[in-house]
Parts: sequence; C-alpha cells; structure tokens
Amino acid sequence: MPVYFHNEGVSLIFKNKKAVSSWLSSVIKSFRKEVGTLNFIFCTDEYLLTINKSYLNHNHYTDIITFDYCEENKVSGDLFISIERVKEYSLKNNIEFNNEIHRVIVHGVLHLCGLNDKTEREKEKMRAQENKFLALFFP
Repeated sequence: MPVYFHNEGVSLIFKNKKAVSSWLSSVIKSFRKEVGTLNFIFCTDEYLLTINKSYLNHNHYTDIITFDYCEENKVSGDLFISIERVKEYSLKNNIEFNNEIHRVIVHGVLHLCGLNDKTEREKEKMRAQENKFLALFFP
C-alpha cells in the first residue's frame, strides 16, 4: 500500500510508518474498499490556513484537510495535517500527542471511506469509528 509521509515546514519524525500503513489498510478494507495511494503532509497552521482559504474559501484554522482522489472503490487522497493544531488539541484535552495524531490520521481516512461529520449524528458515528480503529492500533 503506497502510504507516504511528508513534512512541509515542520520537522516531525514519524517512526512507525509500516505499522500505520498496515493499520490504515485494515481500516480501508473493513469498508470493503481497495487501498490506493495516501499522502500525509504534516504542516504548520499557516500552511494549512493558506490551503483552507485557497481551495475551500474558509478563513479558519483546522487540524486536517483531506483531498479526495478516490476512483470507484479505490481509496486515495492527500491529507494535510497541522501539527500545531494536533499539539494544541492534545494539550488542551490531556491526550497524548501520539494518540491524537493517529486519531486525526484515521479521521481523514474515514472521510475517504465515505463517512461525514456535518451533523451531530454523523459526528457521533465518526467518533465511534475513530475509537474503534484506534483500539486496534493501540490495543
């Protein structure tokens, strides 16, 4: 499974790339979908804000923006993640950074698998799926 990790303006050393790739493959396959190419780009708040303004016409910070390149049943995309947002959220909520970064990663992949989080009910379902898959990665 081609999963790539890139840094844009940050110096994050992602040590468990093979384990994360295998984990994400199992997430995608559980939705009866094929695994395509996933690019995770870890970046700064400002970098992600620029993307948010340019492509989504949103003028606010966010932790992740997912660009969906799925074709038919194959899950592919570019997932931009603000390390600053993830750090801030993990500190604010007393969550280990490693757990929070994995939550954000799987959140983006769940979007690519067809889950949404616009309504309260969708948010609840998304959070339940995040927790389910995080429990597989952090048994």
